[in-house]
Amino acid sequence: MEQGTEYGLVDLEEVDTPGDEWEEIDVSDTEADRIARKRDREFEQFEERIKDADQFKVEQSVFDDATLAALYKLVQDGYVEAFGGPLSTGKEANVYHALGDDREVAVKVYRINASNFRQMRDYLEGDPRFEGLGGKKKDVVLAWTKKELANLRRAKKAGIRVPEPIATERNVLVMEYIGNEDGRAKRLGEVHIENPETAYGVMREYMRRLYSAGIVHGDLSEYNVVFHEGQLVVIDLGQAVTVHHPNSRDFLERDCENVANFFSRQGVETDPDELLEFVTNPEPDPSRD
Repeated sequence: MEQGTEYGLVDLEEVDTPGDEWEEIDVSDTEADRIARKRDREFEQFEERIKDADQFKVEQSVFDDATLAALYKLVQDGYVEAFGGPLSTGKEANVYHALGDDREVAVKVYRINASNFRQMRDYLEGDPRFEGLGGKKKDVVLAWTKKELANLRRAKKAGIRVPEPIATERNVLVMEYIGNEDGRAKRLGEVHIENPETAYGVMREYMRRLYSAGIVHGDLSEYNVVFHEGQLVVIDLGQAVTVHHPNSRDFLERDCENVANFFSRQGVETDPDELLEFVTNPEPDPSRD
C-alpha cells in the first residue's frame, strides 16, 4: 500500500492548489436580516415549529429571531429540508444533523452572544479579508461564519479532506455531514490508529498543503480531526487565518506542537521543529515578508 493511501490522501496532481491570495468576504446584511425585520406569516409558522421541536426546546437561547430567519431562508432555498438532533454543543456554536435536498448535512449555528467573542476578534483582526470590521458582536460572529465557509472552500481546493461547504446565511453554516447511521465520525483522539506512521504522514501533508494555500488552521489537534471511512478529515476551520495574519507564525508553531505531540504519544518519532520546517518548505514563509 502506498504512503498515505490508507487514510485517503488526495493525489496532488488531481487538485487545484490556490496561492496565498485572499478573497473579499461580504459581512453586510443578508436576506435573513430582512426577513427578521419584516416577519411574514410563513416565517412565523416556521419559527413556531422549530421552537416546539423536542430537540430545540432546551436550547432556545441559540435561536433568536434573526437566526431563525437564517434557517428559514436556507429551508426556502432548498439547502435544508428537515432537522434532526444536535451533533455537538459548545460555547461558540451548536451543530445539528439535518436532511438536505439529496443527502444528510450538518448545520452549524454560531451563537451571536458567543462567550469567546474577544478570542474571535484575535483571529479576525489582522486578516486582510476583514479590514474595517466593526466591533459589534453580531458583525464579528457573522464574519466568523463567512470565514469558515471561505476557509473550507480553500482547503478543499488544496486537496485536503474537509467537510464540503454548501451554504451560509448570516450565522448559520450548512456543510457535509461527516458520519453514518451510528452518529458523527469519531475524533482522532477517540479512535485506535492502526498505522500511526501513515496517519502522521497524511497530517504532515495536509498541513503543508493548507500552508501552501495561504492558510494556517490555528487550532489543529486530535480534537479537530475525525476518522471517517478510512480517511482523516480536518474540521473546525472557523479560526483559520491567512499566512499574512500577524500571529500566523505563532498559530502554526502551536499546530505543529499539538500534532507532533499527539503522534509521539502514538509511538511515532516526531519533532515539532522538523514538522514546522516540512510544512513551510520548499516555499519561504510568507508571513515573514
